[in-house]
Amino acid sequence: MLKITNLSCQRGYNQLFSNLSFSVDAGDILRISGTNGSGKTSLLKILAGLNVAEEGKITFKQHSVKSAEYQQEIFYLGHLSALSSELSTIENLEFLARLNQCNNRIPLTQALEGIGLKGYEDEYCAKLSAGQKRRTILAGLFLSKAKVWLLDEPFTALDPIGIDIVEKSISKHCKQGGICVFTTHQDSTLPNQKVLTL
Repeated sequence: MLKITNLSCQRGYNQLFSNLSFSVDAGDILRISGTNGSGKTSLLKILAGLNVAEEGKITFKQHSVKSAEYQQEIFYLGHLSALSSELSTIENLEFLARLNQCNNRIPLTQALEGIGLKGYEDEYCAKLSAGQKRRTILAGLFLSKAKVWLLDEPFTALDPIGIDIVEKSISKHCKQGGICVFTTHQDSTLPNQKVLTL
């Protein structure tokens, strides 16, 4: 269980949220909704350990957000591209695979094929469209062994086929006991998703 207790976040003089408490169980899909500037991205970054909350506690299986055990269970995807334009899609994915301790090239090609990028393995990311770049990063979902997926706007720049692939990946992950917490401004057809509005 991912458990959040009395979490508060402030940016400058702006209080984004305070005394926020909720829990996410194995198999759950939680959509974070809210207007622009309500703190959706800030919340995901706090859950990933990238930002620090003013107050509150975050645990997964009793492990603190600051612990190595917690961090090994997290896969975080920001809404901005983290790709190197000077590397190919397979090279960018290989870097991500190393972070996830997966060094076999076969899963890398399978991951790209699974996200709809078969044939783009050696294409430099500088030449890819925004949607193809997004798919390259999302291919990391197929490599990750993390139980908790934290996805900030995962459907951005994707066409309907890409959105369908990602939604099926999320559903499969959660049916296998994983957890997904995500934000989106787009419609989502994910079944049984819970919604937390900031």
